[in-house]
Amino acid sequence: MNASTVLAGSAIGVLIGHRLPERTRTVVTDGLGLVTLLIAGSAAMAVADPAFSRAVGDAATMLIVLGALLIGAIIGSLARIEDRLEGLGDVLQRRLSRGTAAGDPEDQAAEHVARDRFIQGFVTSSLVFCVGPLTILGSVTEGIGRGPDQLLLKAALDGFAAIAFAAAYGWGVAASVITLVVVQGSLTVVGAVLGDFLPDAHLAALTATGGLLLVGVALRLLNIKQVKVGDLLPALLMAPVLTEVVIWFR
Repeated sequence: MNASTVLAGSAIGVLIGHRLPERTRTVVTDGLGLVTLLIAGSAAMAVADPAFSRAVGDAATMLIVLGALLIGAIIGSLARIEDRLEGLGDVLQRRLSRGTAAGDPEDQAAEHVARDRFIQGFVTSSLVFCVGPLTILGSVTEGIGRGPDQLLLKAALDGFAAIAFAAAYGWGVAASVITLVVVQGSLTVVGAVLGDFLPDAHLAALTATGGLLLVGVALRLLNIKQVKVGDLLPALLMAPVLTEVVIWFR
């Protein structure tokens, strides 16, 4: 369902995108960045979750999120996750494009712009669709058998987001379905295997960290700073791990 809404939204966005001036597409992207910032702030507030504070202490919650980001950044930068995401977008763009512009410098320049636009759409959409708390909570909840309600809500939100993204970035947004299916499918399998294993405190740490990553996505959308959010993704794994370490030492 989520993949279908993204594909449908992408098709609609591409159809209307050509009819919208560049100024309008830019404003649409800015608006989406502001909404992403709002969602990010709501998720980041999980750092004040009572279950999280009781488990690790009031002073440790911020330190756990900070530690997860720092360690995750080191791991992600060494693994070059952001570069690999961009590389995957480049490969998809080359395979899906109908031809190459050879000879004419103007055509080559136009193709270079189209390539960058495709990659930007693929990477940005992949991060927005896969980093948010609903991705993790919805997939895991579905996996442990508590129903798809959260994923259905996410599907609706992603569909509208895909319209806005595709109007600005084109078919690269539709290609992000590959990342979405792999990430959410994997998380659903993890949920099915682990069941209700992740305690509330660990889930709050993960959600708060994901919220901060979404802040980075919002900054990219608003053209404030091109934060390498892809390289920060391992922080999502480190947050519950560090939470367990602190609980163990307490």
